[in-house]
Amino acid sequence: MSDTSSPRTGAAELTVRGIILGGLITFFFTAANVYLGLKVGLTFATSIPAAVISMAVLRAFADSTILENNIVQTVASAAGTLSAIIFVLPGLVMIGWWQGFDFVTTAVICATGGLLGVMFSVPLRRALVVDADLPYPEGRAAAEVLKVGAGSREGAAESAAGLAVIVVNALASAAFALAAQMKLVVGEAALWFRTGAGATGISGSLSFALLGAGHLVGLSVGMAMLIGLAIGWWVALPILTAWAGVTGSAEHVATTVFSADVRFLGAGVIGVAAIWTLLRIIGPVIAGIRSALAASAAAKDGGERPVIERDMPIGIVGLVALLTLVPIGMLLWHLIAGGVLADSAPILIAGSLLFVVVAGLVIAAVSGYMAGLIGASNSPISGIGILSIVAASLLLVALFGRDHPEGTTQALVAYGLIVTGVVFGVATISNDNLQDLKTGQLVGATPWKQQLALVFGVGFGSLVIPPVMGLLNTAFGFAGAPNATANALPAPQAALISSLAKGVLGGNLNWSMIGIGAAIGVVAVVLDEALARTGRMRLPPLAIGIGVYLPMAVTLPVVVGSVVGRFYDRWAQHQRHADFARRLGVLTATGMIVGESLFGVVFAGIVAATGTDSPLAVVGSGFAPVALGLGTLVFLVVTALLYRATMRRARG
Repeated sequence: MSDTSSPRTGAAELTVRGIILGGLITFFFTAANVYLGLKVGLTFATSIPAAVISMAVLRAFADSTILENNIVQTVASAAGTLSAIIFVLPGLVMIGWWQGFDFVTTAVICATGGLLGVMFSVPLRRALVVDADLPYPEGRAAAEVLKVGAGSREGAAESAAGLAVIVVNALASAAFALAAQMKLVVGEAALWFRTGAGATGISGSLSFALLGAGHLVGLSVGMAMLIGLAIGWWVALPILTAWAGVTGSAEHVATTVFSADVRFLGAGVIGVAAIWTLLRIIGPVIAGIRSALAASAAAKDGGERPVIERDMPIGIVGLVALLTLVPIGMLLWHLIAGGVLADSAPILIAGSLLFVVVAGLVIAAVSGYMAGLIGASNSPISGIGILSIVAASLLLVALFGRDHPEGTTQALVAYGLIVTGVVFGVATISNDNLQDLKTGQLVGATPWKQQLALVFGVGFGSLVIPPVMGLLNTAFGFAGAPNATANALPAPQAALISSLAKGVLGGNLNWSMIGIGAAIGVVAVVLDEALARTGRMRLPPLAIGIGVYLPMAVTLPVVVGSVVGRFYDRWAQHQRHADFARRLGVLTATGMIVGESLFGVVFAGIVAATGTDSPLAVVGSGFAPVALGLGTLVFLVVTALLYRATMRRARG
């Protein structure tokens, strides 16, 4: 249900100051996400921190509203999410096709993919936000932050209590993250060991943000991820490491084989789950498009729609999407003009544009569904990138075949990466946009205004990403690239995706792992459908694939958080004010995400300014054993204290 308690008449929503503030926040968040993504292969969701900053700044204006704050976080989160394009584009430098990041070329790739993502997500809003029963954990969390901020301004006792819960948990989460960067506690605990001839391990990030995300996604998704984790780390990895012939420590063997084989296994599961997801939601998606067309026709005939149901007119959406294909075609022509692929330009560009449209629509729906299922931060967008590059490369193989001279193969790989970059922009923006639109639905926002704000966000991100990537490439380079320095940034996803392109076009891709993963995906689909028929807790196949694909250090705390959240919710059901108690639980998890996310922004700036990996470290490596035990103990104790404090507030 939408929260329509916000005053509509004369309420500030899409304002110039809101767009400007969103743009300023964009600069810092997007730059931080680019650096961290290239450094560790992860990016952070910016919706909640942007909402917190917006409320703090706009509170100085008497006429600011929850709707205006929602616009600010929408702009900032769209731009921050677009930074995930770094999972593809550095591959062009790694293969030696680019020596740097030309501003115009890079900005066009970002802008066109992002704009198509916004347009493709407009008709999906009805199908996946309004009509689908999806949790949208981060969208709901952002809405809770906005509601509490607006409510506390009115002096409501419940909102004041909720705001206090957010602040306390955010401070605790940020303080622990700070202690981890000071090396006083570990940010991740891991144990690696041999299993006969093989190797595996147990690892988990001591992350309050991931713990909070687990609380929000719920037990069903958490248990599905646990099954995937078990398949990847405790079944497949011991077997594959025993066969691989990799030598070295248990950690080296396990992590090497995980990156080389298990992730492809997970990609196969995700591929089948994504296809099944599309088949399940294709009906609602088509119905949503028809509904949008009908609503547009009704508006032309004078029919009135509620403000909270007014999307961008579907005619404008279609026209913008078609016009966006023009610069994409020009970009592809510029890439191949005068080169070894020039003779095939017409058919190549036509096929690529068709691929962008068809794959973009499919991926927009799947990415949006993933965001609704587990949140934008935990969605395996790099898995979508894997599927995209494989599909694009197979298209090129169908047109040109394999076994070309090195220069031709390099040109084909580069072409595939750029096409994938555009499609990847669609995926990342769709993944985030529907999360933002869920937030808007919950706070009573006007959809078309929020969709326009998303366009502004894409524009801001497209201006920030190219110079930041260019600066990092000049200063450090990327691992494996010709200009790489001793401090080269790993860019793990880009390395994997470029390797996939070379593998498909060269004919040496590890199809066996992808095929086995696909078979596991089929079993997961059958299991989930069987559980649905019996009325028992479901195990979403996509979540199982995510559990296989992501590192255990990321997955395990989400699983733990889902269990903690279930215990808390059961306790809340027996309280006198059950709804209030459950709401405070959501705000507890929200605060955990807010604190660590905001600290991540600050720390990214410090790292970028100092040029060192550990600018805040106050102890040496000899303190590591103490930091391990101390970090684990502090994390457990602080978690217990935070939930106990929330329970005390919930009792009144």
